[in-house]
Amino acid sequence: MIHDRRWIEQHIPQQGSMCLLDEVLSWDREHVLCRSRDHRRGDHPLRAHDRLGSACAIEYAAQAAAVHGALMAADNSPTDASAVNAGAAAARGVASTTRAASTTRAASATRFGMLASARAVELAVARLDEVMGDLLVRVNYLHGDAASALYEFAISEQRHCAAARDSATTPLARGRLSLWLDAASTQDPAP
Repeated sequence: MIHDRRWIEQHIPQQGSMCLLDEVLSWDREHVLCRSRDHRRGDHPLRAHDRLGSACAIEYAAQAAAVHGALMAADNSPTDASAVNAGAAAARGVASTTRAASTTRAASATRFGMLASARAVELAVARLDEVMGDLLVRVNYLHGDAASALYEFAISEQRHCAAARDSATTPLARGRLSLWLDAASTQDPAP
């Protein structure tokens, strides 16, 4: 089943133009593969100095991790409890540059989530706005618990070849994301 942008916006904190993913192509308890087409937009919310730098790939990956968490939280038959706990927490609030609170149907309480670190990041291009094909964003769940999750990510360009009725991919970025899912417990109370 393919989940579209509307479904994604209903399940992650990023809304409107800040929701960078267009659809979920495939997923299971170990991974999610999403597609995005918005990286060439002139009004992209992450553009700076009239360009979308390749480091923004980390935000695409963080949002895909949140989507994976939402999918895991909604799945009634997972076998890995730590993946479900980490995934459910991620769905309730992972955001790379801002703190966001969100509730989902699967969540009984609001929690905060933040990108704690991005490591071993390799960027193959300088700019994402010059990539002509769609972005394929894949995150693989490595480990997690109720307080944190670790994902590896790979982002590639999908180019469609009309004559061959096929597509080719080119690697653009890869690395690991560490998500801090228990941020609410250490936040200062609001004044």
